[in-house]
Amino acid sequence: MTTTATAPARPFVSGVGHLLKARETGIAIALVLVVVVATALNPTFVFSNDGFRDLLLTPSLLMVVAVGQAVVIITRNVDLSVGSVVGLTAYLTGRLFIDLPGIPIVVVFLAGIGLGALLGLINGALVAFAKVPALVITLGTLYVYRGINVAWTGSDRINASDMPAAFRALGTGKLVGIPILTILAVVVLVVAAWYLRNLRSGRELYAIGSDPDAAHLYGLRVTRRVLAAFVASGALAGLAGVLFAARYGTVSSNAGFGWELQAIGAAVIGGVAISGGIGTVWGAALGAYLLLTINRSLPIVGVDDFWQRAVVGVLIIGAIVLDRVLALRQHRRLVEEREETR
Repeated sequence: MTTTATAPARPFVSGVGHLLKARETGIAIALVLVVVVATALNPTFVFSNDGFRDLLLTPSLLMVVAVGQAVVIITRNVDLSVGSVVGLTAYLTGRLFIDLPGIPIVVVFLAGIGLGALLGLINGALVAFAKVPALVITLGTLYVYRGINVAWTGSDRINASDMPAAFRALGTGKLVGIPILTILAVVVLVVAAWYLRNLRSGRELYAIGSDPDAAHLYGLRVTRRVLAAFVASGALAGLAGVLFAARYGTVSSNAGFGWELQAIGAAVIGGVAISGGIGTVWGAALGAYLLLTINRSLPIVGVDDFWQRAVVGVLIIGAIVLDRVLALRQHRRLVEEREETR
């Protein structure tokens, strides 16, 4: 009877222990602490209609971009062009509504996602076939895409009145008390997490990021997977661009400016190793929420803009150092286990 009673508890205890040790748990605890402290200093941070809505809504768009960025970083690459892609697709969204009155909203979403995927494919093709580091390629396309956006937009901008009310309602509407954009972002997150965990092609991204040469020798389709990762990142940035137009209503040439660094920062803070092969999109999503919640809460404490950026920089550096320490500890443990088995 004792064995029967305690056996089911072991997997539960093991699961709880694994959860407590997970990097995502630490990020979630930090996020809760930031919210609690900010709310204690200013109760309207949460306990108001706008406060609770902004807490959920503001990081949602960055979360979508960070999920795509995490997929690319897992393959030991990086996509610096996502902010420019957000800007291009946001302006495309407004132009479609202006130039094609009555166009279905679904078609606009597909157009934005399609343009983002195409731009991501260009990035991936240059990285995979030209064998040029992704940092260099996407730094170039960052400026190319932004230049196209500035040339296309000029001094013009899209106003909320240029877009239909039904579309703008996506940026302000709620479903069972939760912003619609937040629900869409969570759906993207769940789909990406399921793909990386349950499908072979998703798990192969981790193998490629851990050791690209070994993955190639093992017979994995490295080129195809890297292309797919960049396409996914571009498509999600395109989706974020469409949602940006719905959320803010006004779109100018600087839309999405700086988002690439925020997305990378969110992924790294969330435990996605910049060296590839480690991390989850759950961590990237929590990193996005932690990053923007800190940015929103620091003014309440009276911290000026310069120190807000410094805090974010410290978080990113700390996350990288922590990843390095954990990697060295794991390597040391494996060496010790190997010596014990001899």
